[in-house]
Amino acid sequence: MLKRKITEKLLRWKESNNEMCLLLEGARQVGKTFIVRAFGKEHYESFIELNFLENPSLKSIFDGALDDKTILTGIRLNSPGAKAVPGQTLVFLDEIQECPNAITALKFLAQSKDVDVIASGSALGIAYNRVTSYPVGYVEHLLMKPLDFREFLWAQGVEEETILELKSYFDQKKKVPPAIDEAMMNYLKQYMVVGGMPQIVSDFAENKNYSGVHDSQRRIYQDYIADIARYAKPDVKIKAEECFASIPVQLTKENHKFQYKTVRKGGTTRMFESSIDWLKRAHMVIPATNVSRIEFPLQSFEIENNTRLYMNDIGLLVGTYDYSLKQELLRDEMDSGNEGNPILRIAKGGLYEALAAVMLDGAGYENLHFYRSESGSVEMEFLIETADGISPVEIKAGKSKSRSLGRILESPDIKHGYKFCGKNVGYKDKKITMPLYMLMFV
Repeated sequence: MLKRKITEKLLRWKESNNEMCLLLEGARQVGKTFIVRAFGKEHYESFIELNFLENPSLKSIFDGALDDKTILTGIRLNSPGAKAVPGQTLVFLDEIQECPNAITALKFLAQSKDVDVIASGSALGIAYNRVTSYPVGYVEHLLMKPLDFREFLWAQGVEEETILELKSYFDQKKKVPPAIDEAMMNYLKQYMVVGGMPQIVSDFAENKNYSGVHDSQRRIYQDYIADIARYAKPDVKIKAEECFASIPVQLTKENHKFQYKTVRKGGTTRMFESSIDWLKRAHMVIPATNVSRIEFPLQSFEIENNTRLYMNDIGLLVGTYDYSLKQELLRDEMDSGNEGNPILRIAKGGLYEALAAVMLDGAGYENLHFYRSESGSVEMEFLIETADGISPVEIKAGKSKSRSLGRILESPDIKHGYKFCGKNVGYKDKKITMPLYMLMFV
């Protein structure tokens, strides 16, 4: 079974005894159902699962009185063989967006001393279905994402002890031994090609079949499009599909800013803004917003409608291209320039930037920012807020020099900046050079 960080958060929720149901949200195929089943069976004496999408008749349980005793009696009667062990029973309401009354009932289930309750489903469905009374104050929200790079390494058999040893090179700014550096770069290329969708990662760990990975990514991509069709309002549906489909093209442009005219000729903010908001709420994309000034707090200097968008999973993005791109990325020598390879020459910069966005998002930097001056003479892929203040993060997929980073580091308010690339660890003045795989430690 895949080891996931979110299991620790589930345990903290269970042990907190705060009389709140847990609502587990996340995009399709990130492993919500699988992780709850595994958690319930390992940490409870009794586990009862209701899936309102697979079995719509279960919705009738919530058609009458919504007090906890009536609901739990209905659940037991509709779950043959299920035991109800007071204090040691987990009830899992999957695809809860299909049953608005069950969402309302979470308020009453939260007050039950007999069971813990985890609900899971599409946040979009919950938002758009009519809910009589949303259980504010009785629900704890938890967002689940695709596997981050650390979790991917675990799936490939890399021990946590090895990862912590690698982190010591990051903390001490020491060069990584060549054999370790080469192995880690190979793992990073695998992660870039495979991505973090749990079923794909699990299959790859067992079979190492890149062709199968590509087929699965294409299938999940179509599932995402199906989710748009299922949950988006009619006036948003087509435009949201167009925006999502345009992301690979947006990232091949010199300036990776999301441009509506690239989505559709004559496209405007007014035409597509609600569609972008929809994709964000669906957790299908990771946004990064341009700022007018590199000052704290960055959110105060955001430039409206000046955003870059990345897919929530790097493998899903790579899967939108032809299979040959996977082969090229796996044998890519990052600092070689790849002048003779037209595929990488066009897509490489945007792909490594998207990889960095996914890794930073996985590290907890959920509000990403970037900087691009009006003239375009100074540009920084990412800006992050840390205990040391604002740190510029430059992503390099080739040999070009760090002129923009050097300019930004001239400011006395910036203590240091990172350059992540294909090179080993280096430290000069305020610039810290790191191999790309070290992004998981930022």
